[in-house]
Amino acid sequence: MNLFALGAGSTPLPHEAFHLAGLIPDSVLPFPLVDPPEAIARVGLISYDLDFEDTSLDLSAYTRAALRRVCEGAQAVAWAAFEGSFRYDELLTDKVAQQVYGFCVSGAEPVAEWDLTALRGDEWKSRVAEARAALEALLSVPQDGDA
Repeated sequence: MNLFALGAGSTPLPHEAFHLAGLIPDSVLPFPLVDPPEAIARVGLISYDLDFEDTSLDLSAYTRAALRRVCEGAQAVAWAAFEGSFRYDELLTDKVAQQVYGFCVSGAEPVAEWDLTALRGDEWKSRVAEARAALEALLSVPQDGDA
């Protein structure tokens, strides 16, 4: 499972933070992303690779819990997406919406969708666009010291 958290800073959460919904990942690999654009660097963006060896697990509830966890205590936007969907200039855009299977905006309930047909639909694309709007709003907020 690949999670991305924008706005929660650049310090990764401890592995124990991902013991959620009765599941414990076999590995938790946090990756602070390198060379981000300035707007992203000032709020922080971390990628987490959460691995489960048991491929029969239903990860729907876990995905929502993990998204909620990475948004806690911060003004953040988080999303879960398939491998290879990450590019700084395409975060939560229509181009990658069908590769995003969950998202959370601080203060709202996380959403997860594992049905591939639903991920390809216009309704899902619209919901991901709402998360993109929150991401853009977060990136546009002036920080201390900004003019």
